[in-house]
Parts: sequence; structure tokens; C-alpha cells
Amino acid sequence: MPANQPSSPLYIGLMSGTSLDGVDGALAALPDDYAGGAVQTRASAYVPFPDELRAEMMALQTAGSNEIHREALLANALAEYYARCVKDLLDQAGLAPGQVTAIGVHGQTIRHRPELGYTRQTNNPALLAELSGIDVVADLRSRDIAAGGQGAPLVPAFHQAVFASPDTVRVVANIGGISNISILPPLNAETQSSMPVSGFDTGPGNVLLDAWISHHQGKTYDNNGDWAAGGKVLPALLEALCDESFFSLAPPKSTGRDLFHMEWLRTRLGQAGVPDSPSHARDVQATLAAFTAVTLADAVARYAPDAATVHVCGGGACNAFLMQQLQAALDERRQGIAVHTTAALGIPPHHVEALAFAWLAHRFYVRRPGNLPAVTGARGDRILGALYPA
Repeated sequence: MPANQPSSPLYIGLMSGTSLDGVDGALAALPDDYAGGAVQTRASAYVPFPDELRAEMMALQTAGSNEIHREALLANALAEYYARCVKDLLDQAGLAPGQVTAIGVHGQTIRHRPELGYTRQTNNPALLAELSGIDVVADLRSRDIAAGGQGAPLVPAFHQAVFASPDTVRVVANIGGISNISILPPLNAETQSSMPVSGFDTGPGNVLLDAWISHHQGKTYDNNGDWAAGGKVLPALLEALCDESFFSLAPPKSTGRDLFHMEWLRTRLGQAGVPDSPSHARDVQATLAAFTAVTLADAVARYAPDAATVHVCGGGACNAFLMQQLQAALDERRQGIAVHTTAALGIPPHHVEALAFAWLAHRFYVRRPGNLPAVTGARGDRILGALYPA
């Protein structure tokens, strides 16, 4: 470990997700004997991606010419942006690289095919270690897949550590590009254990919303859901969107852009008889928000019927229209489930995923499992990640 390590070790988490918008970073203090509860966040940062980098990440979501070369160049570019985020965090906290134990970095997912035994997060952790002067823990999903798991979602283990209640069932819903939920049973205060945590991807979060508004308005996202709020939900289209076999699969399950993309959406538009035209565009956006909300609410109602609250993190927490749709969809299925953001539990929604990858780096360093087999379907607990020393 670094020579000038403070008494409470510090870890950095970096996350760039399915929305392709930029890098979220968090610096957290996690002592070696950390067993759950509050996480001390020392700094947070966000570095947006430029349009050309975002376009290349999107292009690599599908097979294309010279993609091995292009992916390698993208990985190098990503390492530069990750390093900028690390520098911002260090500057905010007034720290030198040697005072941080490790960086946990997710990388940018361009393929997720656990049914074929692999997931691919574009990254160059060796370059990030060189640029930052800090050990890097990366490739955090492959070990779980090697053990027969989905490699996703990984955040429920972190959600359990920081958000579990002593007396009520809580659901944490991460609405990023893809939505996933963590179902957290009451935590026994004496034993610090609970019934098994469950969690899985519920379907699209912002991925189709972002793609549709980009297609029609050239914007990267629908700020506050204001554009969707001016449309009306189209029942026939909503029914066509929900007619996807993924939603009937039992957990463990995960998904991504490999399934939910613009061509998938265009097929559903055709099934519902909705033209891809400016006159229908806002109604489609409103329906896509309802689609995210309904599929998430269906999952909560089916697998967490006793939940008292749903706490939302990720970019979807900033979409007021989507949050309203989620509350309405839950109310239709069972009265009394309140929707909040994770800010009510002490962590701002946009910090949660980055902190989760700082936590996963910590788990690697203290040689403790980072996965939950009940969530991913792996054959057992596994230590996740690979180390790239500074």
C-alpha cells in the first residue's frame, strides 16, 4: 500500500455508465474493518464526455469495421478522462496520489453477454495507474461471470452495506441507462446479517429516453423530464414495449444496449402503429418514461411486496416526470409505497454508483467478496477485480 497511507484508508470510485454522458467520481474513507453503515465521502467530481467520444462509444455498441483498433484507442481516451476525474478529486481533498489506497474503475460497457460467458468493459487500467500514480482495481464483473453469474448488477452488495434498515424492507432503484433494483430485507442489528438480498435489472432506465430525444431534438437527455411531461402516454405503444420476453424471465437477470436500442424501439413503434414523426415525438417520450416506471414498479410489486419505500439513485432521480410516473405506477399496484431519492438515506443520488466502485476496490484490498450469488446467480462468493499497481 502507499507509504503515506492515512489511518482511515481512502478509495476512489469511478463510474461511466450506459448513458454515456461522462465520469462520476467519489473519494471515500473506508477503514479495513468497515462492516457497513455510513460511508464518509471526502470529495465528488463529474467530468463530461465530449460529443465525439460519446459518438464513438455509441458506435462501438454494435459490430463495425476495425473495431479492435477503435476500441483500443477509445480505452486510451477513457483513461485520460478517468485521470482528469481523479485529479479533480485529489485537488478538492488536498491530497497527493500516495495518500489513496486504490481506484475502483468500472470501464465503459460495450457488450454484455453473460449467456455467452463474457462481458466487455472498455478500459485501460494500466494507463490509468500510470497517469494517476494510484493502484487501480478494474475488470470487476468477469470473475462473477466465470463463476456462472450474470456479472450484474453488482451494486446490491453495496446497497445492503449502506442502506439496509433495521426494521423495514427497502428497495433501492438505480435508474441509469438501465434500471436495476436491490431488495434489502431488515438488517438484524445484533448479528449484522439479514435474509438474502435480492436484485436484478428491471429493464430500460434512461437509455431509450436519451436515444429518442437525441433522435428528435439533438439533446443528450430530457432535462427534468420536461419534454416528456408535454406529451401523453400512448397505451398501445406502452403495451408493445412491455411485450418483451426479458420481463417474464425470473431473476437473476441483467440486460443492456445489446437488447434495448433504437432498432428495438422502432420495431415496437411499428407494432403499435405509431409513426416516427415530430407530431408524435413527445407522446413517445412520455410513453418511454411510463415504460421505465411501469417495468420497475412491476418488479417491485412482484418481488418486494412488503417494501415500505423505494429510494432512487442514478440519473433518473433528477427526472421529475419519471419520478412522478414511478410513484403513480407503484400506487396502482399497491398503496403506501413512498418514492424518495437516496438523499433521504444520506447519499446524493449521483454519488451512489461511484461510491459503490470505491467500495468494491476496498473489498478487493481486504480480500472479501464483492458479489452476491443470490443476485447474480454465481456459484458462490467471489473476490472481484484485477490489480494494476501504480
